[in-house]
Amino acid sequence: MSIEFERKKRSDYEEQLLATAARLLPASARTPTMSLDAAMVVKEGHGSKLTDMSGNTYIDYLLGSGPMFLGHAHPAVVAAVRDYLERGSSYLLPNEPAILLAEEIVEAVPCAERVCYASSGSDSTFFALRLARAFRKRDKILKFEGGYHGQGDHVMMSNQWTKEPGELPAPVPNSEGIPSSVREEVLVAPFNDIERTADLIAKHHDELGAVIVEPMQRTIPPRDGFLQGLRELTAEREIPLVFDEVVTGFRLAYGSAQEYYGVVPDLCAMGKSLSGGHPISVICGSDEIMRFAEGVRKILGGYVALTGTFSGNPISCVAARAVLQELRREGAYDALFAKGRRLMAALQKSLDAAGIPAQVSGEPPAFQPWFTEQAVVDFPSSQSADPMLGFRFSQLLLDRGILKAHEKFFVSMVHSDEDIDLTIEAIEDAVQELKESL
Repeated sequence: MSIEFERKKRSDYEEQLLATAARLLPASARTPTMSLDAAMVVKEGHGSKLTDMSGNTYIDYLLGSGPMFLGHAHPAVVAAVRDYLERGSSYLLPNEPAILLAEEIVEAVPCAERVCYASSGSDSTFFALRLARAFRKRDKILKFEGGYHGQGDHVMMSNQWTKEPGELPAPVPNSEGIPSSVREEVLVAPFNDIERTADLIAKHHDELGAVIVEPMQRTIPPRDGFLQGLRELTAEREIPLVFDEVVTGFRLAYGSAQEYYGVVPDLCAMGKSLSGGHPISVICGSDEIMRFAEGVRKILGGYVALTGTFSGNPISCVAARAVLQELRREGAYDALFAKGRRLMAALQKSLDAAGIPAQVSGEPPAFQPWFTEQAVVDFPSSQSADPMLGFRFSQLLLDRGILKAHEKFFVSMVHSDEDIDLTIEAIEDAVQELKESL
């Protein structure tokens, strides 16, 4: 097997579309590698492949930043959505698919006793924290340095893109337009450091409404005992522990990271992997906290608003149910992890053989190379990586027909053995060119 991919020159029509996007869509004229050479307009996606408007077809590990866990246009998802469309698409009232999906989520996810829906990962973390603060009757939250929890003001702090980290526990805003007063309601702890986290919780426990964490922070797995220790610390102080499983939910296991790592939070936000590419996210957790969303509380008091016009719409819910049915197939996760392990091992082997310092970090369904000699266990160690080498590597892979973000590889359930073989060959070739350029 050999690499036969050769990127076609960008067509005049695609150039025209890109120019229009740059002129009219300031937030959407993006590229997978941050290079204008990588700019593309997608025409269609099928299975593990994505095709641009110039006719280039790529093996896709970007997966829409994760939602296409079953690949693009999966037949089961397409059929479910097509069959339901003639019945309408949004009601703002209870519907059968939303109720049946909630049953499946409660059965699958360890912390889930009740379920609310939203439309995006940012929605779900925002609402989960609102619920936690209402339950706890405290305003402050504690998050972890380098963790990303969406676009809400309180969590758009000290995330993975922080260029000039501050002195912990002070947060660093990651966007203009966030009110300065919000900073007073956020504390930042070091990920994977349970001792320093324990000190912060002990000092501020009476102010904290919630602790929020990605169980696998970006592609940095938790150290042994870290999540367990965090669970014990928060339970002891009766502080709601929120898992942000927008990425890890249903990706690491059918029971999500809670099952995979064996730690159960009070609340959980999830969405990408069960969505089939449709706008849906989930807030789930204990009845004691979730009951604050009950509509009757609008009259009785103590109500937490979690309303969205499209929340729990039947189209997204039938798509999610179709996804979950596929994920329950015998051997689905075993095959997924086998493919991911092959890629991780081949990537690390190629980089080591070329003498390029790098650490391949994550879990088989979602991982990335960090171009650094230092073990990556937290945000400060991740900052030792050379981002320009990461961008360059992603561009070299794109030139060989492999599409990924400048960070992660997302592995789907439908990447074939041939896809993996071709990807490994492209990795070896790209690493060699990267070596020669250093």
